[in-house]
Formats: sequence, C-alpha cells, structure tokens
Amino acid sequence: MARFPKPPEGSWTEHYPELGTDPVSYEDSISPEFYEKERRAIFKRAWLNVGRTEQVPRKGSYFTKELKVASTSIIVVRTTSGEVKAYHNICRHRGNKLVWNDMPLEETSGVCRQFTCKYHAWRYDLDGNLTFVQQEGEFFNLDKSRYGLVPVHCEVWEGFIFVNFAKEPEQSLREFLGPMITALEGYPFDKMTSRFYYRSEVKANWKLYMDAFQEFYHAPVLHANQSPTAYSKAAAEAGFEAPHYRIEGPHRLVSTSGVRAWEMADEMRKPIEDICQSGLFGPWDKPDLGEMPPGLNPAKCDPWGLDSFQLFPNFVILFWGQGWYLTYHYWPTSYNTHLFEGTVYFPQPRTPRERIAQELAAVSFKEYGLQDANTLEATQSMIESRVLDDFLLCDQEVLIRHLHKETAAWVEDYERKTAGV
Repeated sequence: MARFPKPPEGSWTEHYPELGTDPVSYEDSISPEFYEKERRAIFKRAWLNVGRTEQVPRKGSYFTKELKVASTSIIVVRTTSGEVKAYHNICRHRGNKLVWNDMPLEETSGVCRQFTCKYHAWRYDLDGNLTFVQQEGEFFNLDKSRYGLVPVHCEVWEGFIFVNFAKEPEQSLREFLGPMITALEGYPFDKMTSRFYYRSEVKANWKLYMDAFQEFYHAPVLHANQSPTAYSKAAAEAGFEAPHYRIEGPHRLVSTSGVRAWEMADEMRKPIEDICQSGLFGPWDKPDLGEMPPGLNPAKCDPWGLDSFQLFPNFVILFWGQGWYLTYHYWPTSYNTHLFEGTVYFPQPRTPRERIAQELAAVSFKEYGLQDANTLEATQSMIESRVLDDFLLCDQEVLIRHLHKETAAWVEDYERKTAGV
C-alpha cells in the first residue's frame, strides 16, 4: 500500500468548506429521539433501494421486504404487463399481513397469479385490485374498486428497484440520484447474475457502519491479520490514502487505486489464493465486460482498485476493477442496532474453477465485513457512555463528515416543512 499525493489545490476536506474541520458529534448515533426523527425525515422521504429486477424475473414473481425503519412490510411484484410495482403488505379487510409463509416476520418470495389473504381469503390481482371477497353479500355497500392494495411509489434504475414512502416524492428517482450516479448507466449489471448474499444483525447505529466503508484509513490496521505479518506491518506503517473523493448532493464517492493480486510477491498472497486464483480483489481472470461508463474510475487509476458509491441514505454500490460489484444495505432497527446486508455479483461462472474463485472472493468480503461489524459494536458501547462529546476526523474521513451533516440537514428540512402541521 502506498501513499498518494493530495491534489495540488489542497486537501479533500478543503474542497468542501461547508463541512468544516471541527470535531464531529456522534449524538445522532446514540439518541433515541434523533432516531425517531430520522425515520420520518429520511426513511419515509428518500428513495430506498429494496432489490433488483432479477428477483422478479417473470410475470407473477414477487418478494417481500421487511422495513422496520418505515414501520411496514412491502410486496414487490412483476405485474401482468411486465411492470414492477410495490404495495404495502396489508389486507384491506382486517389488516392482516397479506404475504408470508410460516413465520410472519420473515421475508419470502415466489411466483403467483394472485395474492390471497390467509385469514379470510380475500384476493388481489398482480395490479393490486381486490378481485374476490368471501361471502361478499354480507358486507355493507362494498365497492371492491375502492379497496385495492395500498401502493408504494416504485421506480427502477438500471435494474435497481427503489421505493419511496412519501405521499408524493419531492423528486423523481433520477433527479434524486443526480449526475454522479446516473453516469454509471451502461454498466453491465444485467450480466452479473451469479449472486452471493449474507446478512448480519449489528449492535451499532447504521451510520457508524456506513462510516467504516467511507474511509480506508483503518484498513492496514483493522484488517492486518488478513495478510502475512511482514506485509501487514509495512502497510500499517506506510498508511493508505485513496486518490479520489467526491460529494454530490446527498451522495458520496471514494475511489482507490489497485494491485494486481497475481503480481504480488509470494509472501503477500495466501496459499488458497494461488490455488483458486482469487481473493479479496476478486477472481484473477477479469471478464470482458465491454466499455465501462464514464462515471467509473474518475481518478483514472491504473491499476484501478474500486469505486464505492454511497447512495443516501443507506445503500452502497461498490465496483471492483477486476470486473464485478457488490452492494451494501444498512437497515436501521433501532437507534443502536441495524441489519447489514451484503450482496456480491459476478458474471455467471463457466467452469467449476470460476465458481470456486467467486465463492472465495465472496467469503473474503464477508470476513472483512464482520471484522468491521465487531469493531463498531465496541464503538457504539463507548460513545453511548457520553464520556466524550465529539471526535476528531482526518482529511481521509471527509465523507463521514458529509453523511452526518446531510442526515442533520434532512431532519432540519423536514421539521421546518412540517412545523405547525
């Protein structure tokens, strides 16, 4: 790992003077009251990614998503016309959860022609229309056309399914994403259908985990045990600085230069990496994915390591230079807990060896992610002591400043708009 020079015009933080350089408070990560404000001001107003279109590949395909932060469960379904729609997962009769299997609080998926309530067998078609009421004649002035499923605003961008719980979203999805994100259009997401998923319940505020993946200052230290001692010691002493940071609207980007794993010295690689020709950086055989979109690798690194796009509030798309990508989701469940989801995407393997190479990369990422989660639970326990009121951030942690400032700005904006309502 090598140090990279700061841009000639100054440090990264100085590019964004509105963020300041003062120590940062973590009160927003330990306050139950602030968490309740976040739920209303952010998670019920912003566009939230809940999955990809590959999860609903044909007519009648559906999945449910439990969203405790928004106090709801939703159904995402591909309708008869091929459109992707979302509904609150609630029957209009007595409020029972409409779609679930053996455990009401667990997510599920499948294919159906209609949704039938387990309680009294009311039925809804794929477009959410109420089509059948058991013993309909016993109801008073029932107009079935008025009692369809409650819709959720739903839009798709590059195969990513987003929902918005506002009565009327303040922006379209594309406006919300902005140019930095839409410049990724054309990446072959649809070719990345080999998928590995894991989740973890983390006893830390959701923003603390996002903070961990917005800087690489920690990498040579926290993840030292993942590398041979001589290499990790040298890396820790040298430090690491990413060559590019960018902030646009509520979203953030950090890019890093890379290494060609197969060119690393033998003592820097694990034996299993040589056997599988894969590791943290991914399979060594880079697929031919065609021309990449202009939004990738803005620092023009060669070799290029990764681009981590942090989409506000809780979604990350991380592109690896080796020709694959992964996503992170951080779903708050309380002021000091959240559900972390990691999903790794590769092109379909053509041989057993390629499959094993993908699995090794996915497992390596899971291991790194759980190391971060363990550290953050220790962080949460101590900042809740309130022994300290604020914390120092270095220049590499500029994106952390932005996330916490942006969170506060959304809360302040919401309170201003709803004052006296």
